[in-house]
Amino acid sequence: MQKILDTTFSSFKTILVVLALSGASFAYGQHTHEETHTEEQHEHSLGEKIEHEEHAEIDHIETAEHEEAFDATEMIMHHISDAHSFHLLGEGHESVSIGLPVILYTDNGLVTFCSSEFHHDTEGKVVVEKNGQRFVNMHEHIYYANETANAHGSFVTHNAEDETLVDNAAPLDFSITKNVVTMLTGVIIILLLFISTARFYKKNGANTAPRGLAGFMEPLILYVRDEIARPNMPASKVDKFLPYLLTVFFFIWVNNLLGLVPIFPGSSNLTGNISVTFTLAAFTLIITNVSANKAYWGHIFNTPGVPWWLKFPVPLMPAVELIGVIAKPFALMVRLFANITAGHIIILSLVSIIFIFKNAAWAGLSVPFGLFMSVLELLVAALQAYVFTMLSALFIGMANEEAHH
Repeated sequence: MQKILDTTFSSFKTILVVLALSGASFAYGQHTHEETHTEEQHEHSLGEKIEHEEHAEIDHIETAEHEEAFDATEMIMHHISDAHSFHLLGEGHESVSIGLPVILYTDNGLVTFCSSEFHHDTEGKVVVEKNGQRFVNMHEHIYYANETANAHGSFVTHNAEDETLVDNAAPLDFSITKNVVTMLTGVIIILLLFISTARFYKKNGANTAPRGLAGFMEPLILYVRDEIARPNMPASKVDKFLPYLLTVFFFIWVNNLLGLVPIFPGSSNLTGNISVTFTLAAFTLIITNVSANKAYWGHIFNTPGVPWWLKFPVPLMPAVELIGVIAKPFALMVRLFANITAGHIIILSLVSIIFIFKNAAWAGLSVPFGLFMSVLELLVAALQAYVFTMLSALFIGMANEEAHH
């Protein structure tokens, strides 16, 4: 606005100068050739100045528009990442979110407060002071705040070149985040499903034809037992490990479906979080190796049918087998994480096309494809639960298989 006023005032001065010069010429009618030439140069320089200011104003407007351009990458990463609040609608300071408990273990003990005290700030510019300590939220990571803000207005020291954090300590964060809320919701749903089914059979007997919720659950439970556990495990071990396999299957499936629900308490990328898939794979790794029999460990450290020089004195085969022990659950972790995250990214990318090209006509392409991908994700949700459970049963079954003579 200030540049527009300056440009208007400059134009007004130019008009006054031109009128004054024209009036002087008309009143006196006596100017030398040199004076006329000087006046023309002055008018020309004023015209160039006005044109330069106009171009500067246009460049400023174009720069502002460029800075406010839609950033699809930031939007997608924001939606698939964990957060200390549950976003409902809107953007920026006008967004509506549900604040979640922030639980920090600091040098002064336990500190708790609501994430809404950060006022939707994720750039470390809003300081929350509790128990004599200052905290900021930088990209959903909570750090101790500096005493004074830096050149960017942030209370967290960071590198101006690549915006990476440097030399900032952080408290231990045990906060209830968006993913934790979704996980607890999924656990409650699973408990309701299994407890209701168990009560039905306890009341009516095991030979009663299932009805209602029990009629929905029984085929799924029998499928996991007959099509996943029994083909991949010794018959004597099926009942022992079936509770774990059922838990893993329903946990992944239910939370995959919750991730496709666009409203609270869904929409989070729980099973696309590497920490969650790492924990599930770690459970499979622990159960596999703790329950393994002597034949399993003998196959690893003294692989039958392999030349002795591959086992002694340099244990090449045992090293390869031990790598396989870690590689199998690692594949479980990465497969689930990558497939679920990729599905979310594809759907959000299709929606972003409308805002990137700033044309609603693209909705005719992106919306049908987004709907198709959402329906496909319903299949992927069950498929990934099946694959993780089936491979877990296979690994546990291999560790408990009796030796062949």
